[in-house]
Amino acid sequence: MSFPSKRREMDLMKLMMSDYKVEMTNDGMHEFLVDFHGPKESPYQGGVWRIRVELPDGYPYHSPSIGFVNKMYHPNVDEMSGSICLDVINQTWSPMYDLVNVFEVFLPQLLLYPNPLDPLNGEAAALLMRDEPAYEQKVKEYCLKYAKPEDIGASPEEKSSDEELSENECDSSDEQMLGKPDP
Repeated sequence: MSFPSKRREMDLMKLMMSDYKVEMTNDGMHEFLVDFHGPKESPYQGGVWRIRVELPDGYPYHSPSIGFVNKMYHPNVDEMSGSICLDVINQTWSPMYDLVNVFEVFLPQLLLYPNPLDPLNGEAAALLMRDEPAYEQKVKEYCLKYAKPEDIGASPEEKSSDEELSENECDSSDEQMLGKPDP
């Protein structure tokens, strides 16, 4: 077993032994879903997001691709594709980082400290700069509509047709997730 595949396996096991629910997909250890809870003392508190993670063959030397599956209202997250604008993943990734860092440090920091000056969602960035209380209210509305803990992992027939449509819209742009260069 090569070092990258051994490291991939070790990092995945470390993530599974932490407090995160990890669901493997059909692609073995290259692609999986992780349930991520919004950080405490943020407008995202109480929300749960399904995060799609793809580990490239060159992992840990190449960054993982990460994206939100259910809708997220945030200046640095594309609402339709779920892709994330996060420097530490896109440009400054290091093999010293692992998957637990992504879920315990990088994603919580992204949600706690949005950067409206480098937006993927211009509407969210403008609202945050113009009216922070209104931005936080919209975040909470999205949490209630798209990130209810009981809906995460529910089969499509358990969801309303509106929520099912939203999930399908997100699935159509998986190629644009975090870590992949823009075309």
